[in-house]
Amino acid sequence: MTLFHLVYVSSAVAPFSPQALLELLERSRANNQPVGITGLLLYREGNFMQVLEGDKKDVIAVHSRISGDPRHTGLLTLLQAPIATRTFSEWSMGFRTLDSTTVGAVPGYSEFMNADWRGREMVNDPDRAMKLLKTFRLTMR
Repeated sequence: MTLFHLVYVSSAVAPFSPQALLELLERSRANNQPVGITGLLLYREGNFMQVLEGDKKDVIAVHSRISGDPRHTGLLTLLQAPIATRTFSEWSMGFRTLDSTTVGAVPGYSEFMNADWRGREMVNDPDRAMKLLKTFRLTMR
């Protein structure tokens, strides 16, 4: 198996409601787990950024399926490369400012977009995917 990651960005054709985001999270986890795909999907104000990790052929297949999804447009692949280890041990999704107080209890929900980060995380040059994720998070405020 060749461990591989791919990072892309895209824009939603129409904004996702909190309920639609939760459904996307549940469906994505159900689809990705059987093929060993892990990663992180971020959503903020109609913009997506996703990291997919797994066997190269499976990552490419999932990305191909995603690229045909009519709910988003302007898909741009930012990075694709072999990796030594996974950055994300399971598939999760981070989105910002949902009114639901129960969202944190949903399996796979990540507080990534809500964390108070000040740049200290860039010390010691973390991998490129994490830099991209952090840049997305900071610029989408």
